[in-house]
Amino acid sequence: MRFELFVARRYLFARRGQAFISVISWLSVAGVALGVASLIVVMGVMNGFTTDLRDKIIGMAAHAVVYSSEPVFEEDAALEETLRSAPGIVGLTPFIHSGALLSGRAGGSGVYLRGVDPKNAAAVLGGLKNMTRGKVEDLDDPEGLPGIIIGEVLADKLAVGMGGRVNVMAPSGRQSAAGFTPRITPFRVVGLFRIGLADYDGALAFVNLPNAREALGRPGRGVSGIETAVSDVYAAGDILRNALARTGRPDLYARTWQEMNANLFAALTLEKAAMAVILTLVVLVGSFSVVTALVMLVMEKTRDIAVLMSMGADAGKVRRIFMLQGLLIGLMGAATGSALGLGCCMLLKRYKFIELPRGVYSLDYLPVLLHWQEVLLTGGGAVLLCFLATLYPAGRAAGIEPVEALRHE
Repeated sequence: MRFELFVARRYLFARRGQAFISVISWLSVAGVALGVASLIVVMGVMNGFTTDLRDKIIGMAAHAVVYSSEPVFEEDAALEETLRSAPGIVGLTPFIHSGALLSGRAGGSGVYLRGVDPKNAAAVLGGLKNMTRGKVEDLDDPEGLPGIIIGEVLADKLAVGMGGRVNVMAPSGRQSAAGFTPRITPFRVVGLFRIGLADYDGALAFVNLPNAREALGRPGRGVSGIETAVSDVYAAGDILRNALARTGRPDLYARTWQEMNANLFAALTLEKAAMAVILTLVVLVGSFSVVTALVMLVMEKTRDIAVLMSMGADAGKVRRIFMLQGLLIGLMGAATGSALGLGCCMLLKRYKFIELPRGVYSLDYLPVLLHWQEVLLTGGGAVLLCFLATLYPAGRAAGIEPVEALRHE
């Protein structure tokens, strides 16, 4: 193999007489490198966006929610204890949710009102652990008006701050002689949060369970469901199925975060796949330039190939010479592209110099998350394409007849 590799290197980077072929070889390396680098950067950014969006959604929504098919689902301490003791369940809290109208000094806005248990909510809803102002336990503060936690975007929209008063108008009301009277309940802002998603920061409000029932006009101890947190978010479905089997209640069923956001993550997966296909075509174009370079080299080196074969080099050795040339181009291009792509990703991750419009995306900068399996697959795929591109020119070179080639020289 040393002989084939030595000749392949000499042919690939010729200096005299065949400088044009050498330039084409370097352009082939550059084409493969740019394709690999672009693919690594785009995959890293897409992974970053998907992971960031997933974390923010899970931060304000449970990993899975337990519902009942019965018309009334009431709090049940025994049921909660059974679920909490199931393997993989790390936290749970009953909740109530409903649409409502929230009004402040600057007007009103529709919100998604959620009643939670302040003692357990932070263990399930990670976003409530890192509030910008206040803490979730303040919802149980008995002083003054009942407490409410809202997003900073919603607070700015309503022109209210910490300690400010807002009114919750529920869809349920009272029928009187004068007609339908809406149910209005005053609250005091005891906490603010900022997740980075407009759907949450501008349209989500938290109160405790008793106050939620009072504001929404729901008697008794009814709840909408039980939110749960699990140890493995990607195995939430299996964990909840096992947990529900322990309860012995056929009316209970669960929906995971993947099911509740299936359309969104399917769209992100499709977009990532589309970008990968488009950028793979860039690598494919680079591999076609390998074919061009090798075909021109075979035409230029016909006499040399004939001499080598007349000196004892068989067709297999000649074929390996040109296959090694394409392999070298692929290896150099993949290595250079991987280094360039990883370097760009590290710079983006550390310095965050590409800013995004606030309020449009869930982040203020380009996120980057590298999966080493994807980096290795990208580099390996580029090398494989370049190797496959060598088969035709290597076959042509191996098929040269020494006598006929030398006769025309």
